Amino acid sequence: MHRAYQPLKPCTNKYLQKKWDQDNYEQHRSKVREARAVVDTKGASTPVQVQLKLKKHQLKEERLSIIERDNRLLSIKLLDIARSKGLMDHRNHYSERSLNGAKRRGELLLVTHENQAILQRISARQSEYRRHHWEEHWERVECCRDNISRYPHSVAPQRPKRSVRFMDFECENSRQSGQSSLTTGQDEKSAQHPARHMGNQTRRQVKGQHPPLPPLKGTVRQT
Repeated sequence: MHRAYQPLKPCTNKYLQKKWDQDNYEQHRSKVREARAVVDTKGASTPVQVQLKLKKHQLKEERLSIIERDNRLLSIKLLDIARSKGLMDHRNHYSERSLNGAKRRGELLLVTHENQAILQRISARQSEYRRHHWEEHWERVECCRDNISRYPHSVAPQRPKRSVRFMDFECENSRQSGQSSLTTGQDEKSAQHPARHMGNQTRRQVKGQHPPLPPLKGTVRQT
């Protein structure tokens, strides 16, 4: 009894009630399956041109037509070679030709004329700087500087460079002994001729002294 169908509501015949309930359930399920939503939740339909990709098909056809044309040309060439028993053109001396050579030469000439015109304008342009005014002003500045300076502004004389020689101890001793003998000889000569010796010393003193330079006047310009 526990395995028998138990209806939700009381009934006189359980078998008929089971059959009726099963029919109602099947009708309900069919209605649910066939029901349509009130709100359209479907996505937008894809355009035809996106689905078919006409441009891609066009490019493919053009590529195939180019391949067919090349194949046809190759077949014609092979047929000509077969008919002519393998003769071929081996001449490579062809004159160079350019499709836009005249146009490029014209553009080059135009650029050359424009560059020459610019160069002429630049060379014909006079300088805006006045050099002679600058030189006159610098001369006045030098004159004022020499007037207010204590010593004249001139180039200092350069002293000659002296070379240093290194001698050994033995050479130095021999040199000192030679100088001592020379000094004794000169003393003897001076004792014999005192007047001549005094004249030589005076002449050496005169040669060693330098006369004073006169003061410079005016402007001194460096060269």
